[in-house]
Amino acid sequence: MTPVVVVFFLAASAGCLFAVEPLRPLRTNTPPKIDGYLDDPVWQEAPSITGLRTFLPDFGHNMAEKTIIYMAYDRENLYFAFRCFDSMPDKIKAAISSRDTIRPDDWVCINLDSFNDQQALYAFYINPLGIQSDSTYAGGKEDQSTDLVWYSAGRINEEGYLVEVHIPLKSIRFANKKIVEMGVLFERRISRRSEQGMYPPLDPKKGYAFLTQMKPMVYHDLRQYRLFELLPAFTYNQKQTLEEGMLQREKALRDFSLTSKYGFTSDLILEATFNPDFSQVESDAGQVDINLRYDLFFVEKRPFFIEGHEFFNFAGATDLLPAIVHTRAIIDPIGGLKLTGKLGKNNTIASILALDESPRFEDEVDQTGKYALFPILRYKRSLRQDSYIGVFYTGRELKDRYNRVIGPDGLIRLTQSSMLGFHLFYSETKPDVQTERKSGNAFCLDYSYDTRKLRINFTIQSLSKDFDTQVGYLTRRGITRVAGAIQPNFYPDTRVVRKISPILTLIQAKDHFDNLFEMRNMLSLNLLLFKNLRTVLSYEYSNEAYLAQKFDTSGLTFTMRSQFTKQLFFMAIYMRGNAIYYSEDPYPGKGSSVSINLTFQPVEKLKNEFSLRYADFYRKADSQKIYDYTIIRDKLTYQVNKYLFFRGIVEYNSYRKEMLLDFLASFTYIPGTVIQLGYGSLYEKIQWVDGEYRESNKFLEMKRGLFFKVSYLWRL
Repeated sequence: MTPVVVVFFLAASAGCLFAVEPLRPLRTNTPPKIDGYLDDPVWQEAPSITGLRTFLPDFGHNMAEKTIIYMAYDRENLYFAFRCFDSMPDKIKAAISSRDTIRPDDWVCINLDSFNDQQALYAFYINPLGIQSDSTYAGGKEDQSTDLVWYSAGRINEEGYLVEVHIPLKSIRFANKKIVEMGVLFERRISRRSEQGMYPPLDPKKGYAFLTQMKPMVYHDLRQYRLFELLPAFTYNQKQTLEEGMLQREKALRDFSLTSKYGFTSDLILEATFNPDFSQVESDAGQVDINLRYDLFFVEKRPFFIEGHEFFNFAGATDLLPAIVHTRAIIDPIGGLKLTGKLGKNNTIASILALDESPRFEDEVDQTGKYALFPILRYKRSLRQDSYIGVFYTGRELKDRYNRVIGPDGLIRLTQSSMLGFHLFYSETKPDVQTERKSGNAFCLDYSYDTRKLRINFTIQSLSKDFDTQVGYLTRRGITRVAGAIQPNFYPDTRVVRKISPILTLIQAKDHFDNLFEMRNMLSLNLLLFKNLRTVLSYEYSNEAYLAQKFDTSGLTFTMRSQFTKQLFFMAIYMRGNAIYYSEDPYPGKGSSVSINLTFQPVEKLKNEFSLRYADFYRKADSQKIYDYTIIRDKLTYQVNKYLFFRGIVEYNSYRKEMLLDFLASFTYIPGTVIQLGYGSLYEKIQWVDGEYRESNKFLEMKRGLFFKVSYLWRL
């Protein structure tokens, strides 16, 4: 072999090794103090990286401000630190707020693939004042309901801001090995510029395929543990209800709940719960609940069901079948068991067994008993890169009636820019004692292509007339639909217009109940303008089949959102077009809807969030107004520190002539360790006159409630 060939071979080999060389955080016996100061000895010795490159609004540019990231660990914890320079520190957007409310702020993020298997990741977001947000990402979907136990601190200085992070290994799942390899993407957002960057930089040819672009990190001799947690909680409720014009006190309710967690290994966790509740978060915000073709969707809020929720994501989810497992279908569980985690390198399991005390249908108690059993099972096997195949089984068993769904799903990476997703579910349902069982199926094949310049999506989906899922969330059945969308992206070299994304969407469908064809064709123009102003203008030419008739549903939609200043955020959506009045005797009409969100934060600790929802409908035949519906909601929060806040909500529903007042004091040390005291009242525009209720221009208090909760997370 000639010297030239040898040199070339060695250079090429070195280049390959350098391309896959992992990050090697510093092993320390002296952990840093998490206080937002980077003066600990560990940060003077720890390896650091820089060189974040943008992926929003465009790929591959140097970020406007420099970022240095430090990495360290000990046997039981991971540590990270960020030194974020900013030439205008007075314009850094940050607020002292409660968890999971920092997305409009400046922030940094640690995207951690704890198995380095390109299947899922944890995301740890921290704003410049150390306030946290976290999420999980799997199957192409980010779940922001996740709440993990970890610690952070941050502070703004004359050079920008500093952030420190401490992630206990007990809070995440990782491989049961002596040498543990994880994947990471470090991320930073500069709010006023709508700029986000990552290290390692995202490849424009791979688009936003985060999981396939992680940088490996190597850890040695991490402690392998058997996690044990207990989360006892006590709640007290005292309610008063109006009877014959007077508020009458009901019997006080005292509830005890207990959730426990046991780790067979660091990657396989068993959980059990008794009497889980919703009380760690406020009630659902009001939604327009009239003239609906399908039920409203409400997100899960109970901690037992939230953790590991990402395991139940599935390929080919669309607006027709958004979820095959939607645990809000388990209305009032007495108790439950859950097993989630890894079996070997490539196998993932997730299972839930819950007993529900609240039947879904009014006649179920009389005909079949009081309790419904929910068995749920998910198995997934990872393939090359972020590809996988899997299978689901879900069931709702209530004596002589049941609903069962089974079938495979999968994501297959075809190229570095494209993926193919599919699912094929079979359902069997016995709706009541007298009716014969019915069977149906749901099929979807979904192709996606994503690069810097172009995004393409093509979907074929079919749901038979008798397909049903009482564990998932289904908006429509008896339909076959073919959909395609193309989105070219343009990046003008101007300060006014930073990104232009026209989107053409073509949808053709057949309603099998009515044997009618329908369509939805839409042209949208997405603009990212100066600073962070975003607008979307869409026109839709469409029709919809309903009860053997076809209705014109064409219309216009305009969306605008912007963080105008550090203190003021605004978002508005306006829709106007043809519509259907969904009833046993449907008819066409015109309608409009308006959604406005306004957040004003005059100081770091005080935030006011105002929202307005409006919808109306006019019958086409005579232009008569059938309804108008307005919900006005105002939420004022004073955040004393990262642990304690006081919050008040006023919500008015004009259609139902109801007003809700809700007050809450909440102290959260870590997720699970909580003290809450709440008070709420419901008012209606009625009065008690001559032994009956009559309409009134004044509000009368109909219900009143006092709520107290205390819980403590004990971890061994």
